[in-house]
Amino acid sequence: MAWVVIIVAGLFEVAMAYSLKLSHGFSEMLPSIGFVVFAVLSFGLLAMGLKSLEVGTAYAVWTGIGAVGTASLGMLVLGDDVSFLKIASIALILVGVVGLNLAGGGH
Repeated sequence: MAWVVIIVAGLFEVAMAYSLKLSHGFSEMLPSIGFVVFAVLSFGLLAMGLKSLEVGTAYAVWTGIGAVGTASLGMLVLGDDVSFLKIASIALILVGVVGLNLAGGGH
């Protein structure tokens, strides 16, 4: 169950980053509020997951989901440049997260 919490926390991290982009430097009210809400949810769920998981692995999964999700969202929705190097780098992040989990990182 703790891994599900970490995964959801990572997804909220993606929503947080997306809201931050849409806030235009906190000049747009609704995305700015969304940023705060998603940040609290993301960090709160991360804290819950860390009660029973190793910090290094759980944090890597959380940030990995955030990095992969945000980079993918940027390319798919926000018009960020797409390149082979970006896609390969995303794949490497995924491999690293899976490797940490296989190495043993929680219950």
